[in-house]
Amino acid sequence: MISSRAFLWTFLLLLGTVVLTALAANRPPESLRQPLDTVPREIAGWTLSNEQELGAHVLEVMLPTSYLSRTYQKGNRVLDLFIAFYAQQRAGESMHSPKNCLPAAGWEIWRYESAMIPVRGETVKVNKYFIQNSGDRRVVFYWYQSKRRVVASEYLGKILLVRDAVLEGHTAGSIVRVILPDVPSAAEAGADFSAALIPYVQQCFLR
Repeated sequence: MISSRAFLWTFLLLLGTVVLTALAANRPPESLRQPLDTVPREIAGWTLSNEQELGAHVLEVMLPTSYLSRTYQKGNRVLDLFIAFYAQQRAGESMHSPKNCLPAAGWEIWRYESAMIPVRGETVKVNKYFIQNSGDRRVVFYWYQSKRRVVASEYLGKILLVRDAVLEGHTAGSIVRVILPDVPSAAEAGADFSAALIPYVQQCFLR
């Protein structure tokens, strides 16, 4: 049975999607101040080792305005970074939650929690998931980032997005995901990378 709280969140999410679609219909998309590929090739001691392009089918499903898909390396360790930016979010064009996408890709989320990331004297909350697939274990950090904020919850993010659309006319935002192999110190390394990354993503938004 669905709890009253879960029902309320679902209702608010659906309502937010309808309102957001109506508000965004007559507003021009918002562009980034600078493209995502200006995110540095070296972050927190990690160095870019590869850039990937998404396949046509994936792009048709995700419908991002722009994206960044990279692999970074530090010694013999690797880290995958993915950022998808949406200039205007409407029904069918909003961000896909890893909470749904990872299981669909065969990954089991066996533990989920949050992480508090220090950024410029403040602390922001992001999601931290532990996933596995056929013995392969990884740690995932992800969050929703816009010009104004970093948000862990997609439900809260959608509600705040409606608020932004009403008060400021902006619906642009991004989802940021960091994945590392689940080895000792991986969670700490992922948190450090995320702390260094967030300001760079913010620079892409700010005007």
